Amino acid sequence: MKPVAIFRYARTEGPGHFATFLTDHGLEFTLVRLDEGEPVPASCDAYSGLGFMGGPMSANDEYPWTQPVLALMREAARKQVPVIGHCLGGQMFSRALGGQVTRSPIKEIGWIPVEMEDSTRAEEWFGEDLDRFTTFEWHEDVFTVPPGGERILTGTHCPNQAYIVDDRHLGMQCHVEVTAEMIETWCRIGVSDIDDNFGKSPAVQDAATIRSLMPQHLPALSATASRLYTRWIAGLKS
Repeated sequence: MKPVAIFRYARTEGPGHFATFLTDHGLEFTLVRLDEGEPVPASCDAYSGLGFMGGPMSANDEYPWTQPVLALMREAARKQVPVIGHCLGGQMFSRALGGQVTRSPIKEIGWIPVEMEDSTRAEEWFGEDLDRFTTFEWHEDVFTVPPGGERILTGTHCPNQAYIVDDRHLGMQCHVEVTAEMIETWCRIGVSDIDDNFGKSPAVQDAATIRSLMPQHLPALSATASRLYTRWIAGLKS
């Protein structure tokens, strides 16, 4: 099996549980550190799948890697090489396929309840026994479901929480990949972002609340992420 390529936009937003899952399942991956200037591969042919992580920038911003990433995503969709996008990664994939990324009127930071769509595809990705869970959010932009995509996860303040394309590509607004270390780091370096929005948005929690809810929500979220990852790796190219 060829390795999975994981693309990191920011040092503090690495692959987290996604990398742990791949390792636990005997799947090799290579980390492309876009934040350190590593080049975007010219083709997806050397990889079994492409994983894109989160980042503090907007999917509409233009960086040296922006257009190469969008082109690589489109090539992967065309060649049926599975793509998975977390937060910024999901926004970028939507943009690559003709969707739109815009500023949300309601910012989400913290532990947020979401619900699966009542559809066969949603059941296939999440399982028949799961219809809602609490996920982790930290975003101010949102995406539209791209042409040809299907929404499988929704929320009160951000309706488009996850979508699939061609039943093999997965784009998410939420951060199912988070670990305790990642959350602690984000709460520390993002404290001004929290303070600026706490009380102004109904979907922003303070850092103390975010930390206190980790034992309750993180294990279940990682288990749900593993369900999604299990479904996603079933389509990896050999």
